[in-house]
Amino acid sequence: MTFRIAGLSLALMLFLSMMAAPRPQAQTGAPDPVFFQSQVFPVFEAAKCSGCHASSGVASATRLHFPEQGATPAQIQAFGLSLSNLVDRADASKSLLLTKPTNVERHTGGLRIKPGSPEAQIVANWAASLASASDATLAAAMKSLAGSEGEAAPKQLVRRLTHAQYDNTVRDLLGDYSKPAERFPPEDYVDGFKNQLTGQGMPPLLVETYSTAAERLALNAFRIGDINGLVPCKPASFSDQKCRDAFVRRFGLRAFRRPLTEDEVKRYSAVFSEQARVSRRFLDGARVVVEAMLQSPNFLFHVEAGPDGKYTDYDAASRLSYLLWNTMPDDALFEAAAKGELGTPDGRERTARRMLENAPKRRDALDQFFEEWLRFDRVVNAVKANRYQAFTPELALAMAEETRTLLHHLVSNDANFMEALTADYSFLTSELAEVYGLPAPKEQFEMVKFPSDSNRAGILGQGTFLASTAGPTDTSPTARGIFIRERLLCQHVPPPPPGVITTLPDPLVDEKPKGRRQLMVEHVENATCASCHRLMDPIGFGFEHFDAIGQYRKQEMIPVPRRGGAGGGGRGGPPPIPLEIDAQGEIAGLPNSNFSGARQLGTILANSPVCQECVVRQMFRYSYGRLESASDEKTIDQLYDQFKASGFKLKSLLVALVQSPEFLRQWNNPTAGSARR
Repeated sequence: MTFRIAGLSLALMLFLSMMAAPRPQAQTGAPDPVFFQSQVFPVFEAAKCSGCHASSGVASATRLHFPEQGATPAQIQAFGLSLSNLVDRADASKSLLLTKPTNVERHTGGLRIKPGSPEAQIVANWAASLASASDATLAAAMKSLAGSEGEAAPKQLVRRLTHAQYDNTVRDLLGDYSKPAERFPPEDYVDGFKNQLTGQGMPPLLVETYSTAAERLALNAFRIGDINGLVPCKPASFSDQKCRDAFVRRFGLRAFRRPLTEDEVKRYSAVFSEQARVSRRFLDGARVVVEAMLQSPNFLFHVEAGPDGKYTDYDAASRLSYLLWNTMPDDALFEAAAKGELGTPDGRERTARRMLENAPKRRDALDQFFEEWLRFDRVVNAVKANRYQAFTPELALAMAEETRTLLHHLVSNDANFMEALTADYSFLTSELAEVYGLPAPKEQFEMVKFPSDSNRAGILGQGTFLASTAGPTDTSPTARGIFIRERLLCQHVPPPPPGVITTLPDPLVDEKPKGRRQLMVEHVENATCASCHRLMDPIGFGFEHFDAIGQYRKQEMIPVPRRGGAGGGGRGGPPPIPLEIDAQGEIAGLPNSNFSGARQLGTILANSPVCQECVVRQMFRYSYGRLESASDEKTIDQLYDQFKASGFKLKSLLVALVQSPEFLRQWNNPTAGSARR
């Protein structure tokens, strides 16, 4: 593809700038990092190399990671110097830096820079410059750039309660189990989760539903008296100021997850007294305070760093509670915050271990992570064709519960969490057992061992994955490949170009049946499509023995059209043509990754540091509500080391996460002050 700017092709502009700019010469000593930033880096950007060669790209397992978007000039220049490890010092023209993007040496991403082009010459010049420089020269140049433009840590904005957190919080705050958030506008998935900062806006419709819910919840709280004990004292009259203030302070502490300031106590006490004076009922005053507090940003958001902008133990308590329990702190957590026990890693470790022993609350919190990470919604909402009569809404729910049960089994038993990919057993219902071709268990969701020759293992052999990554009638190797890349390897797959045609050719051409694999291979002969599809489809091909609902099949059945063009394979039509399945797959970019079936791939992924670290990254993203940045990589590395040292126990990862300095970083939050009411 050629880009044109003001009538000049990008190639011509680069050629002219190359002629005008001083070329780095092999005998001049240190390479010029400014030349890289102004001349070489734009070549790689135009070739879209950074789309794959990034910490979240499909080539993340390689030695080449481009700077993130918005990198400073110093960071780009330092990156250019670091490319010396891809240079052949004996013969710069044979450097991977040049031979890979030109596809002279087989490149998984295909041809990116045309050999012999002006762009290739610019890269060749840079490779020659790096090859001529000594290690000492390069080290000195890198040192001069280090710290010249340090990267600031990302700023944390206030985080809104998710719908699940809202329902859990009003349950524990008010004793209300009505789950009002189920009637809120649906949440969107952003960067893989529903709690990401960039997707947590406040559209007018959501503001309106918060107001309606607050009014209803406050009414229900006192409809038949104070049945949930929200008032901590017995009022002597409707105007009992001592009891009023005790209620405002106590309820305010629990609703805002911190003690109220004196100004806040006065403000809410005034609201209380005015309503109680009008109705001459103490509980009416309490009701309007509850309604007002439930609409405050201090309730709806994690407004951390305290009312005076300083981080407190109460902020730590709130973070701990919403991470480990997905709800508000309990009395013991408030007490620990009041005693100042959460400001140290040791204090947070003790508290976290206590909290993780609460199995129901721990399960509730991890349920949310598992459901979003592995996209249970896709199987629960899946629609299949009539040929799959066994796929009912009840079966779809059972598939999600099967996956959930396996994951909680590993957490509860403090087992190696990577066994989620290799488990030679699962927890089945009779309906699931029938789909999997296994004997029915005696009890629902009873542990069932797979036969030794089974192709199933772990979550990749379960219906949740297999059915959710397939269409209504056929499998989708592309969707299955994308899932592995994005959810289990943390590698971002670029979206298809606009206008791309996704319809596959007719499986029956000249009466010669072709399987899905053959059709897809032919479909991506276009180089533009192939560069991405070769990163996804070969993974999905390894699952072709599993049909669109996860049933094992030895052959693919090709439908034969009826005479006159009507679809075949139905009642009274020609029988489908059986075709042997080639289920050999591979993960391009991952060494020794040839496989066939869920069991082989599960073993490969469970032993892969890329996949192991991805579990850490996914938990980090979910916990902090954002993607990791370059400044977080040290924290990610430390968390991974601790996760690995524990034998890959998920509870140990959670404890390590709350002990990290990142957990208590004091964020510069410009919106916190203005958010208070």
